[in-house]
Amino acid sequence: MTSHLDDLPYRPCAGIMLANMHGKIFVGQRVDRPEGTDAWQMPQGGIDEGEEAEAAAVRELFEETGVRADLVDILARSKEEHFYDLPDDMIGRIWKGKYRGQRQIWFLMRFKGNDADINIETEHQEFTSWQWVDADMVPQLIVPFKKRLYENIVAEFADLI
Repeated sequence: MTSHLDDLPYRPCAGIMLANMHGKIFVGQRVDRPEGTDAWQMPQGGIDEGEEAEAAAVRELFEETGVRADLVDILARSKEEHFYDLPDDMIGRIWKGKYRGQRQIWFLMRFKGNDADINIETEHQEFTSWQWVDADMVPQLIVPFKKRLYENIVAEFADLI
């Protein structure tokens, strides 16, 4: 027997692994994290109808971090899409219950600016704070249901960071 969840699609999404010149990775602490938890993540967001994944990634990076397109070089695009499923208790609450999770195309970008170019106090603020961390720490900071996906992304981009 299959549940109705199997009928739900994955939300198309672009993710950004933003690496600074020292090889550290940007992570932001989510505004909507559950009370008492540390929910850090890399910038990511939905791909609009008809939008190219790379354009969505550059747009989402600016919307979430204030980092302009001229301050990054795109070093790599993930070879394939990465998927994650939401935990059952979150499906009805996130994205109005229309999606079971996300299918994500990831981009590794080199940040050429300085920390003053980062501004998380954006119009639709996603993060309450941010930091640079070693790549191998990124999967440890993410919510558990995205951990394997983050491990795969770090492994895919490791040689280029």
